[in-house]
Amino acid sequence: MKVLTLNFLTCAVKSCKSSSDSFPLHPKDAELVSDDVNLNPQLLVNLLPRIDWNALRTTSTELGFPQLPEQPPSAEELEADEKMLKDLHTLLMETQINEGKLVCGHCGHEYAVREGIANFLLPSHLV
Repeated sequence: MKVLTLNFLTCAVKSCKSSSDSFPLHPKDAELVSDDVNLNPQLLVNLLPRIDWNALRTTSTELGFPQLPEQPPSAEELEADEKMLKDLHTLLMETQINEGKLVCGHCGHEYAVREGIANFLLPSHLV
């Protein structure tokens, strides 16, 4: 599961639908793997407005990556800053969670990640 994916996932437990603490899911005991993906600056520029920057900063820190700036770079700033471009590419496109758990900050439910796939099936008492 690419780190980018975490920016679009929230807890599936019914009681968490109205809580802002259910996003982002927090990685726990994450085993990271890296894939070689060709750098595509235009893809990152197009993704940037769709990304919840605060959630990405949280995820980045929790996974042990360098701290991201407080504010997201503009498209022009990103295109001009090759280091930032490569760092975001590495974090979003090349880094994957292969094994571990994703934990809801509201209810504490843990979703297992195995072989890069998160299991979002809930037991019947949480549906």
